[in-house]
Amino acid sequence: MRFMVLVKANKDSEAGVMPSTEVLTAMGKFNEELVKAGVLLAGEGLHPSSRGARVRCEGQKRTVIDGPFAETKELLAGFWLLQVKSKEEAIEWIKRSPFQEGEIEIRQVFEASDFGDSMTPELLAQEERLRAESEARAKAAR
Repeated sequence: MRFMVLVKANKDSEAGVMPSTEVLTAMGKFNEELVKAGVLLAGEGLHPSSRGARVRCEGQKRTVIDGPFAETKELLAGFWLLQVKSKEEAIEWIKRSPFQEGEIEIRQVFEASDFGDSMTPELLAQEERLRAESEARAKAAR
């Protein structure tokens, strides 16, 4: 099972305040534990919403809204993508994270099998092809 772990923003992360060396060291140690356990698929911090944009879709109309965005508590400052056996295992990992305050949300990622009969063999083949092509392009870009 894959879980996206969403790290909520705070006033410092939205102001672009960079973490201290101590915080970066603790986060690096935690990420190293995730890698050694074979559960970390990806993990990144995000720039403040002032550097972002949202695209609102209404039928065929697209409206671009530039950041910053209100309600800091609803914004994200970073994420992990974990491959674990259960939600409980994801929770146990995140309880070990070095955060001293704030809130971290854990959400399961849909797998192709979750879509039942709607995921036809043709759609499944397309998804697998696109995933492989995306991975190959990412490796080539490194």
